[in-house]
Amino acid sequence: MSAGHTWGTEVVPVVRSRVEGRALPSQRGRPDGDLPEASRPGDAAPAAVVDDDEPAIVQVPRTPFDDGGGGTDLTRRYLREIGRIPLLSATDEVRLARAIEAGLLAEDRLANGPDPGPDRDALVELVRLGRLAKAALIEANLRLVVSIARRYTRRGLPLLDLVQEGNVGLIRAVERFDHARGFKFSTYATWWIRQAISRALAEQGRTIRLPVHVVDELNRVLRVLRTMSQSQARDPSVHELAAAVSLPVDRVVELLSYAEEPVSLQLPVGESAENVFGDFVEDTDELSPEELVAQLLLRDQVEQVLDGLSEREKMVVRLRYGLHDGRARTLEEVGREFGVTRERVRQIEHRTLTKLRRNEWASELRDYLG
Repeated sequence: MSAGHTWGTEVVPVVRSRVEGRALPSQRGRPDGDLPEASRPGDAAPAAVVDDDEPAIVQVPRTPFDDGGGGTDLTRRYLREIGRIPLLSATDEVRLARAIEAGLLAEDRLANGPDPGPDRDALVELVRLGRLAKAALIEANLRLVVSIARRYTRRGLPLLDLVQEGNVGLIRAVERFDHARGFKFSTYATWWIRQAISRALAEQGRTIRLPVHVVDELNRVLRVLRTMSQSQARDPSVHELAAAVSLPVDRVVELLSYAEEPVSLQLPVGESAENVFGDFVEDTDELSPEELVAQLLLRDQVEQVLDGLSEREKMVVRLRYGLHDGRARTLEEVGREFGVTRERVRQIEHRTLTKLRRNEWASELRDYLG
């Protein structure tokens, strides 16, 4: 256990310097004016990918940050705060990763192993340092999350929401990072950050939620559509697109319909914004003025034709053809209504229609049918 304690002590300065905000030994003596070119005031904040041998201290850009929808005070404040955190060299990343690993092993030993006896204090210290190292590794890569999240703006979620989801992916990356494989942490973490942001967009980015696998399928179709449009200098047909993505045509049509975003009926229209989009949307369930007038005239003509019938004949016609409430009845239903047989209703209907054909108004009703 002494060896493990020595390993933990080795990372103490690194972890503490990160937590307390002090520069690491390799960073001391660097004047503020001797910053890397991409880190000078006014330049865009770089991703947290630095030279393996030379850690950098990055200042926050003074220009407004483009968050895809206008920089907010909250966004600028967050960027200022994470901009004060120095980046890590590859050596620092390995040291922190080792501290995290040692802390996890020590935590497991305390929870599941035999009584550590005199090594308990050393194990507790390793657990504490491991947790501090995890926080330090996360904080040092928060700008990496921002740089990735900016690429996903204008897709349904504001920038800070994307950053929050990306931070969840960053935490997963820290928990799963294996420093022994020799990869830079930023390279490994990028996949986890993108995966978390993409999943959040699939779950939350649409007014009408689509299952994640449908979103993945839709994105694949849209990528192929963009590629074919660029290479052919025209939009491909649905059949060409379906063949390219190996999906049935009906499925491609369905997926493309999902790409259409809903628009609020209250969306202002025009510079004055006096009207909203809903004012210009036709209600297909309502009759047009011409159709309404024709319907009223037809109803009057029908009533004039029916005036020459008896009350029972009128009711039979109204029930059989839905003139009463819009629902046509069968012969059996009309028979139950009057307490007569199906055949008797048929006879009444036949006699009534014969009368109507001879009515002087019948020719005018034919004009509506024509």
